[in-house]
Amino acid sequence: MDEEGEAASAEDAKRFLAVPGTLYVVATPLGNLRDLTLRALDILGSVDVIAAEDTRVTVVLLRHFGIGAHPISVHEHNEAARADEIVRDLRAGRRVALVSDAGTPAISDPGARVVRAVRAAGFPVVPIPGPCAAIAAVSVAGLVANRLLFLGFLPAAAKARRELLASVAREPCALVIYEAPHRVRATAAELGAALGSGRSLVVAREITKKFETITQMTLGDAPDWFAADPNRERGEFVLLIDAPAQSPIVSLETPLDFRRLLAALAAELPPARAARVAAAATGLPRDMLYAEALAQKVPRR
Repeated sequence: MDEEGEAASAEDAKRFLAVPGTLYVVATPLGNLRDLTLRALDILGSVDVIAAEDTRVTVVLLRHFGIGAHPISVHEHNEAARADEIVRDLRAGRRVALVSDAGTPAISDPGARVVRAVRAAGFPVVPIPGPCAAIAAVSVAGLVANRLLFLGFLPAAAKARRELLASVAREPCALVIYEAPHRVRATAAELGAALGSGRSLVVAREITKKFETITQMTLGDAPDWFAADPNRERGEFVLLIDAPAQSPIVSLETPLDFRRLLAALAAELPPARAARVAAAATGLPRDMLYAEALAQKVPRR
């Protein structure tokens, strides 16, 4: 290799080392340690501070890759105080990585408050992308919907859960939900009641781990599926509910259907009531249907 090639190679080797005064948001494996990216490995090996959701979990990852750093904890109970500490570290020129127990930080995990504080203080925040349970599950679900609504963990309070599910029940998109093992069976039943038993459900369990399971069923079948094997309630879950089936749209391009319906209703009901019922059934304008109902009452010569 010539001198120019050696210089380029050396420059490439430095490219992904952490830069002083920068926060790196680093995605870590969901379960399989081989999923850690090379760039994430570079960053974790070159930062001064690693802020972790649970230091006991992160130490296992670091030791596996020969990284001797001692992480500090950043969880929901101390995140505000840690955010201030991290800003002070960055002012001192330190390099900081933020990780969660598994996957991408700040997605239904601590981290967003730290990122906001760092941004507000004027320091750069750099994403080091990698594993994300929601995206991994979507990629193998075969969803019909081409839009997603990420709900994360549902509210703990029953009333808040019901209100949230009612607000999204008819949205023309797939719903992506995280759930813990001790709640997953009850949550599946609640989803069926709120969204309809016929909606398609994909259960993604223990993604990338030894007992990974990806199973499709209807929401109505979910309680029996979980009940059939206690092991199905173990692990971490992503629940994906596909978009609701779209009702066929009746339009003026197909007049026979709505006119036949309106004629049948008008034979039994006054025109105004017939138009109101037909409007509810077809989605067509009630005034237009009322005019048509009146026209059907006019004797033909």
